[in-house]
Amino acid sequence: MHVHPPRRPSRRRGPLAAVAVVALAAGLAACAPADADGVVELDFFQFKGEAVGAFDEIIAEFEAQNPDIRVVQNNAPDPDTAIRTLLVKDKTPDVITLNGARPYGQLAEAGVFHDFTGDPLLERINPAVQEVLADLGTYEGEVSSLGYVSNANGIIYNREIFAEHDLEPPTTWDELIEICETLEAAGVTPFYGTLADAWTTLPAFNGIGAYAAQDGFFETLREQGDEPGSAASFEKDFGPTLERLTQLYSYAQDGYRGRTYDDGNAAFAAGESAMLLQGVWALAPVKENNPDIDAGVFPYPTTDPDERLLVSGVDVTVTIGRDTPHPEEARRFVEFLFSQPVIDRFAASQNMFAAVTHSSGTKDPTLLELQPWFDDARITGFIDHQIPASLALDATLQQAMFDGDEAGALRTLDNEWRKFAARTGE
Repeated sequence: MHVHPPRRPSRRRGPLAAVAVVALAAGLAACAPADADGVVELDFFQFKGEAVGAFDEIIAEFEAQNPDIRVVQNNAPDPDTAIRTLLVKDKTPDVITLNGARPYGQLAEAGVFHDFTGDPLLERINPAVQEVLADLGTYEGEVSSLGYVSNANGIIYNREIFAEHDLEPPTTWDELIEICETLEAAGVTPFYGTLADAWTTLPAFNGIGAYAAQDGFFETLREQGDEPGSAASFEKDFGPTLERLTQLYSYAQDGYRGRTYDDGNAAFAAGESAMLLQGVWALAPVKENNPDIDAGVFPYPTTDPDERLLVSGVDVTVTIGRDTPHPEEARRFVEFLFSQPVIDRFAASQNMFAAVTHSSGTKDPTLLELQPWFDDARITGFIDHQIPASLALDATLQQAMFDGDEAGALRTLDNEWRKFAARTGE
């Protein structure tokens, strides 16, 4: 079993963190006081558009059991910008959900969230999920939020096609390549490539490169800042990752450079390829195209079988505003969110995995084979969640798949990282 290192202290703060801290120092404005009828109103910032209906149901159930609290769900089309705007205006919401990516980590580093250290709720959360969040950023080593539901990034495969050719999900890279060769020899396209959308290079890059990013790779990058000749760099550490990424695309269909994400979902659903380089988020559109498809998912087999990790992001993490005027009511709502029936029902509605140790586990037949990775805490975070958007990782990878210049792509990432570090101090 993979042993996760202790939670790390906070990293140096960039400009966003400084702005947020200054705003907080000026004094956070209190939310509306209790109404005349004695009901406390909680401002619930909820980033996930497709989850509004699910949270409406949860809120109605909570309010029925807690008539002294009213929860107002606020969902914005651009949540990263919306939450920053609220912070700058000293209007930190009482309860907040965010996606577990680098923008969340930057806010956590600014110290704007409640510290859950020592909270009994923390004992319910899968420690590997909390480590993924801590890797994104913390404030003075605090526990800035609680993971709620997690996704999974692996290779989606058509179980019927695999069975027709007597194939099993691979546990090593050589086995994966052997499967590709067997399928091609039988006239079956192994992968449906979708390079017209640059971001679709990221799932495979995350899955293959997860191991190069272990042992504090990004922490080292941040510590060394813009120094050249560093101990860690993309060029030094990610060469094999790009070689394998290129190898997988060599098994894609003709014309893959001009196909989109939507094309890939429809084609895979129609049986035009045996596998798809995507995460569990693609299952919903695939099943919209073919509700009867028998699909499964397996982790990228790029290391020793016993050392494999499932790349997983915290799709939703839950926190409380540090200076909420309603800490007891906010805590009561958060505890309700983490009650087993509620979190399991929400996870199922989003095709995700509940990030708690007391979950009854997924019932989705497509996701079942991934549940043991969560149960055994054998997960690790997304690489691209650690990389600033200004580095244009997706476009850089796309170009490398177009022109074959893998070394050039890695040099570009190193150069852009140094520029980013010099600009932000991160």
